Amino acid sequence: MDDTATGLASTKPYLLRAIYEWCVDQRFTPHILVLVDARTQVPRQHVREGQIVLNIGPEAAHQLHMGNDFVTFAARFGGMAHNLSIPVEQVAAIYARENGQGMAFETGGGAEAPAEAPEAGAEADAEEGPAAEEREPEPERPAEQPAKGGGKRPHLVRIK
Repeated sequence: MDDTATGLASTKPYLLRAIYEWCVDQRFTPHILVLVDARTQVPRQHVREGQIVLNIGPEAAHQLHMGNDFVTFAARFGGMAHNLSIPVEQVAAIYARENGQGMAFETGGGAEAPAEAPEAGAEADAEEGPAAEEREPEPERPAEQPAKGGGKRPHLVRIK
């Protein structure tokens, strides 16, 4: 995966790994927004409007490998184990579930990445261990009040 104009390797996989590490160091739950295409191996029943949000935290994603071309890991969905493989160019964003801080990217599919992280209840949560039985959906939360002083919710900024 290189920038054909300059012959340099893309910075995207390096930024993905850096933000993942930051999330884990801060004890946040890293999530990725993926634009699903034919090369993307994810549980299709969890894909909504061509997108899926995946929890890639250490407790949910087993054998996580964030390479320069693919993000691969094993995860459980509704108690069923799945091996996932996501082309790096299809990752539209990585962010912390708890506060939405992260980064959005352009994707290989040409579709526009959202400017903000999806709402916390919108992700397909990968689970682990004996607690991987199906859970009841989380109840809808009331609209959050703006934080004191800031007034705005954190948002992702797209880089090129």
